Amino acid sequence: MKVTDGEESSSKPGEVAQVQKMIQERLQKVREIKYSVELSQRDAEREIAESVEIFTALVRSIERSQAELIEVVEEKQKAAERRAEGLIEVVEEEITELLRRGTELDHLHLLQNSPSPIKYWSEISVPRDLHVGTVRRALSQLEETLLKEMEKLCNAELRSLRQWSVDVTLDLETEHPKLIVSENRKQVSFQGTQRNIPDNPKRFDQRLAVLGKEGFSSGRFYFEVQVRGKIQWELGVARESIIRKGPTAESPDGGLWALYMTGENKYGKVGVFVDYEKGQISFYDVENRSHIYSCTGCTFTEKLYPYLNPCNNSEGPNTAPLVILPVNHTD
Repeated sequence: MKVTDGEESSSKPGEVAQVQKMIQERLQKVREIKYSVELSQRDAEREIAESVEIFTALVRSIERSQAELIEVVEEKQKAAERRAEGLIEVVEEEITELLRRGTELDHLHLLQNSPSPIKYWSEISVPRDLHVGTVRRALSQLEETLLKEMEKLCNAELRSLRQWSVDVTLDLETEHPKLIVSENRKQVSFQGTQRNIPDNPKRFDQRLAVLGKEGFSSGRFYFEVQVRGKIQWELGVARESIIRKGPTAESPDGGLWALYMTGENKYGKVGVFVDYEKGQISFYDVENRSHIYSCTGCTFTEKLYPYLNPCNNSEGPNTAPLVILPVNHTD
């Protein structure tokens, strides 16, 4: 009996310690969840404040433009009315004078010595003022204001997204043999000649692409790539099971979500943001502080990898590299 009691007492401290550890782990998880909610609340409050500021400015601009437009149109109408009143007054005076002279002169004398009022007044009118130009100018000013406010909104959006920036390096095992990845694995360019490098299941053999070394299966991430100097490029993310051998479908069905550009390139830096749980991928023109395009309603079930394709020279000289840039959090 005593032995049994001793065995029971010796096993209890280990069990208690295990339970205590489990409790601490769960308490820590509760703290993490609360902290996450707190951060989310701060982000929401900041976003609301910024949006209220922007939309308030926009509403004020609309009201100001509307008031200015009404004032211009009303002033033009008053000017037309004053002109019409002046003309009517002159005409009525001439009518009065003609009536007076008509009682004094015979018809023939009147025609010989008086100016021809019919000919003179037939050339004078009060045209209806068209306000189309006024409205168009007001809308043009409003559009300019809207663009400025959208730039402010995108600035705030980019500042928020940069908190999710990740350090992307390229995976040499995935690069196509006609590509050259820099020594620091931050740049990739097309060189044209097929290099004699070992093949492996991860390497692209037709698509001129390379993937990032690290994949992401949850949360959010953001990175920026310099595309300046290129006339053709493709940039985005690819799922882990994307086809590496043979043609790859250029669509989400093929496991690729990318922005493809050809011809004159108007971008210098492109930002890529992914919200895994929300199923959204967004592209931004970093230098011009504007949103380019978003893929929404996506369903992700496996790891996503940064995807870079510098493309070939089929559209002309295109040797400039795609460059993964450090994200500036203070800009």
